[in-house]
Amino acid sequence: MSGIQDDLFGGPPTPPPAPSPPPAATTPPAAEEAPPGKQKKGIGVAAQPQDEALHALAQRLPPTLHLGTSTWTYPGWKGLVWEGEHSPAQLSRNGLSIYVQHPLLRTVSIDRSFYRPLTVSQYERYASQVPDDFRFVVKAPSLVTDALVRSEDGRGREPNPAFLNADLARTEFVEPALQGLGRKIGALVFQLSPLPMDQLDRLPEVLQRLRAMLLAQPKLAPIAPDGILAVEVRDPEWISSHWMALDFAAVLREAGATYCIDLHPKMPPLAEQLHMLRALWPGPLVCRWMLNTRHGPYGYEEAEKLYEPFDKVHHPDPENHEALARLIAGVTGAGQNAYVCISNHAEGSAPRTIRTLAERVAAQPPSRKKA
Repeated sequence: MSGIQDDLFGGPPTPPPAPSPPPAATTPPAAEEAPPGKQKKGIGVAAQPQDEALHALAQRLPPTLHLGTSTWTYPGWKGLVWEGEHSPAQLSRNGLSIYVQHPLLRTVSIDRSFYRPLTVSQYERYASQVPDDFRFVVKAPSLVTDALVRSEDGRGREPNPAFLNADLARTEFVEPALQGLGRKIGALVFQLSPLPMDQLDRLPEVLQRLRAMLLAQPKLAPIAPDGILAVEVRDPEWISSHWMALDFAAVLREAGATYCIDLHPKMPPLAEQLHMLRALWPGPLVCRWMLNTRHGPYGYEEAEKLYEPFDKVHHPDPENHEALARLIAGVTGAGQNAYVCISNHAEGSAPRTIRTLAERVAAQPPSRKKA
């Protein structure tokens, strides 16, 4: 195991890969010619025909890699994922079955569950629209992951009595997801929002509450063999202290859970989060690339206004592409699953970011794809 650990987490960086051939790397998908053949249609939504280079790229990726976006309801992906003009409501209802026809999109983060728990039937409807090898990443309801109750403007105002409540986590999240999505679960993510100062000062106590909640959840493996519980944090204090990071990793290991890498300005760079994966190795990779660092920790609205309609890359981030590609190649090369979900706010257009990342993964040296 030490060899792969050195390769993934402590080895010297590799030189950047040579640029991909122009048709695959530099021609926008919307402008490329589609291969002949019929495109499957949803109710009022049609798949954007994709070029042969994109299909060839998908074939070069590891089978245990699941790349995807954070939700799928963006009209601005016209020419990238869908043909024609569609409203967000139309895409919400009928877009998923079209989304999965894109060669690179093999997972998606269901984010609406963060705002309100979903029912078994809602999860079943999602599962019915995707192929057997598709895997969902699902966010736990803020009901149990927010330390503060949110007001109408989304800000936390007062203590949340249901924070890390084990029974609610089970009945409002894990059990419905298991029943509805079944073996198509990739990761069930508990994203812990920033903690108020009084709880940050007592982080070991919060960790024990997290431990109790995780241990109370049903095992995923009997129903979802690829599924894993993951914990994402938005306070660097969880992992910046050596001893806190060790205790955090020990709790995750005891519960059979993993750490979700969060590429977000509120958290340290990717390289400074890898010690959590090292402590949990071997295991899957769960990563969410959420917001470009140039916007700062509270820059979501700024990015939203600048990047909409999310049809082009505005702020390329080659450092994150290369670091994440190396990590993905090492994890999947060791036979582990990788679930990587990317937001439009990472660079401006999630489908375009995913294509670039896929090219970087495919270009990794063969030696890094071996355990």
